[in-house]
Amino acid sequence: MKTRTTIILLLLALGLGLWIKFFESKKPNTAEAQRQAGNVINFDREKLQGIVIQNGDDRVELQRQNGNWRLTAPVKDEADSAEVDNLISDIEMWRKDAVIPMQAVTAGKGRLSEYGLRQPKLRMRLVLPNESHEILFGKDAALEGKIYVRLADSKEVMIASQNVRADISKKPDEFRDRKLTDLTTAQVTRAIIKTPAGEIELAKKNEHWEILKPLQARGDDQKIGDLLANVTNGRIQEFVASDSGDLHAYGLTEPRGSITIYGREDKQGRTLQIGTASDKIKDAIYARYLPRNGVYALPRKTEELLKVRPNDLRDRHLVRLDTNNLDRIHIEAAGQPKIVLARKDQSWSIASRNNEPANSEEVRRLLDLLNDTQVKRFVADTASDLPKYGLDNPQLKVTFSSFASENTAETAAGEHPYLTLSFGRVENGEAYARVDEEPFVVAVDQQLLGKIWADPLQWQGLAIFKFKPEEIHRLSRVSNREESLIRNSPKEWKWIGGQGEIDNNNLESLLNTLAALRAVRWVGPSKPDYGFEKATLVITFTTSPDDKALHKLTIGNRTPEGMWYAQVDGRDGTFVVSDPDHSALTLPLATAAAPSPSPSPVPAASSSPIATPP
Repeated sequence: MKTRTTIILLLLALGLGLWIKFFESKKPNTAEAQRQAGNVINFDREKLQGIVIQNGDDRVELQRQNGNWRLTAPVKDEADSAEVDNLISDIEMWRKDAVIPMQAVTAGKGRLSEYGLRQPKLRMRLVLPNESHEILFGKDAALEGKIYVRLADSKEVMIASQNVRADISKKPDEFRDRKLTDLTTAQVTRAIIKTPAGEIELAKKNEHWEILKPLQARGDDQKIGDLLANVTNGRIQEFVASDSGDLHAYGLTEPRGSITIYGREDKQGRTLQIGTASDKIKDAIYARYLPRNGVYALPRKTEELLKVRPNDLRDRHLVRLDTNNLDRIHIEAAGQPKIVLARKDQSWSIASRNNEPANSEEVRRLLDLLNDTQVKRFVADTASDLPKYGLDNPQLKVTFSSFASENTAETAAGEHPYLTLSFGRVENGEAYARVDEEPFVVAVDQQLLGKIWADPLQWQGLAIFKFKPEEIHRLSRVSNREESLIRNSPKEWKWIGGQGEIDNNNLESLLNTLAALRAVRWVGPSKPDYGFEKATLVITFTTSPDDKALHKLTIGNRTPEGMWYAQVDGRDGTFVVSDPDHSALTLPLATAAAPSPSPSPVPAASSSPIATPP
């Protein structure tokens, strides 16, 4: 084959491939072509730029702007996107039930008039780049639920369902968005409320709300969110008028109040102005939402914005404590040594007592308690007169700090306090308090002071002994009598002082409880009424064969709640033992002797003569 012929064939093959790629591949396949052939109209939804509806004298124009639908005639306003999307979907799925060909339509004079399609009252035009499609709506067809329609550039008449006609046969206001704003509550980062009582400014920082004016305070996230939801979830009851005319009749020339909300990147804000109550529309007020340039009737509850006061929006929690960065807690109480609690991973120690283990559960209880405590009242918005409240020299102070072990770009090594809570004088069952980083004074229930332990002994860890039962070698117990045992082998014990057969089940229960004994809580230094002078139970034991490691547990009187005061040698303070643990520690160690059988009674002699057998 000649080279020239080969080149020509290659060019033809290349041309055919390009034709298939750029033309034939874009044609619908057989199934898709059949589907499109059954549609009233075919168009690309993503390219749709506008919809024009002419319904008699009413003309509705909808335009897509920046991905959103807007009403541009007869008024300029936000369109109801759900309404528009539903209309577009119905047009896409609009099927022909039958087609009357052009010859049949034009065969008789005035046939278009018979279908109501010569000069129809209802028309719709779909606007796409470089083209548009107009649909004419005629009379009802003989088939139930069907109408005659045709495309403006076609003489064919189609019979189709009435659902699209129902979608567009509406008043212009029905295409307007009744949701006041497209901004959600979560998107609002700032708000300014103006009422007859003054101005309140709110700002969201680190996902929490703060009050900036007329005072600086933490905001209540829930209450502020509910307030903003009045705007972001607001629904328009009625479209009243354009705001280009006289606003006096609506009380909007000088509004009673307003709220301006801002999104994250919003510099201008969106303002809702509150006017007078409507005398024509039930339970409604007139309002003006500036981005939409209209006067609307909103639910009467919207005017609750005018009643809000700064204290209504304040966070009533005593503190908002970030525990993620917490590494140190300092507790300073009058007449008590300073307590320093330190965290390592999820465990706490008493750094001020040689890093002995702390009661980590109680540390978490304290943090939860403080985060959950609510103030009883706000006393002063400025902390300028601290001696008045006993806060110049507080009776109790708790400081929370983070700790960096080495220098970083953000933080120098060492401890960094970030919140200090001070408690002052007590009056009428209330204690004055303040967070030193905040400029106000509050009052809390004085019982809170008793729940913040000021005695270092109360913060000790709850584990009294940490042994395995098999590590206990010698055991002595003194209660109403003295008993002593020693381990003869890993599974056998013998009496040193005592008698009877050893009850191994009871002994095992005692050893299990003693080896891993835990306190219910620490109560502080010993007091005479704890009963240690005349102890009810003393247990000593060793944990090595040479008997050098001696441990001693002393139990005194019952506590008011039915538990037991206890002490252990080598640790300061008194702790409480639970009643079940006390019961296990006092189990009998010798089995009870089996009672001797009672002698059988001797039968009394009978007075009757014994019968002689025959």
